[in-house]
Parts: sequence; structure tokens; C-alpha cells
Amino acid sequence: MIEQAIRFQDSNLYSYIFNSITKICDYLGIKTEFIVSSKMKIDHGLKAETKVLALCEEAGASVYINAIGGVDLYSRETFNARDIDLKFIKSKPLEYPQFGAEFLPWLSIIDVIMFNSAESIQAKILNEYELI
Repeated sequence: MIEQAIRFQDSNLYSYIFNSITKICDYLGIKTEFIVSSKMKIDHGLKAETKVLALCEEAGASVYINAIGGVDLYSRETFNARDIDLKFIKSKPLEYPQFGAEFLPWLSIIDVIMFNSAESIQAKILNEYELI
């Protein structure tokens, strides 16, 4: 699976990344529907928070979950004013053996897949995070 993702032949970066994400999701049994934002009917000249809000509204979202790194980028008040609940996902530390060496956290999903079964990763994905 990792080799298929890495060796994907496409010079378009979006296509390469999209392929990698879908291969990993298939491997882990994640059934999330992906919607390509460039195909949504919004003003694509919008930027940052304004664009995210437009995408949420076009999708009919009542909740928007962003990675924890965006906590300073988005305003709960701005989202709430549009009837959208803004949440941030924060992964809990995930520790596992890495060739018997000292554990190095937060490397990549590839590292997690190398050292854990798909079933073990599924259990951790479902339980090892908090919404803030």
C-alpha cells in the first residue's frame, strides 16, 4: 500500500496527495467521503477562514473540525455567527515500538503503519484524540 502511494505517477501534486490519502484510508477501512473543494460552487477567490466558512455553508455543515494547529487561525465566534460549531481535533500521544530504539513521536502515518497493524491503528484512531 505504501509503495503504491509513493510510486504513484502523476506530476500534479494534488493528484499525488489525494491518491496517497485514499490509499491509506482504504487500508485502514476509513469510509469518509471526500469532496474536492475546487469543484464546489463557491467564490474560489476567498481565502483562509472566509473560504472555509463558504465551503462549510455550501456543504451544509453544522460542525467544522480542524487540526489543532489551526486554533489561532479560526474564530469560534465567527463560525457560531453562521450556525457552525467549530472544533479542533487534538491527537493524544501514540507510543509504539520503533525497532527497539527510543521512541520518536509524531513522525508520520507511514511510521505508524510500519509498526502497527491496521486493526490496532483503527482502534487508536477511534479513541486516541479529543475534540476541543
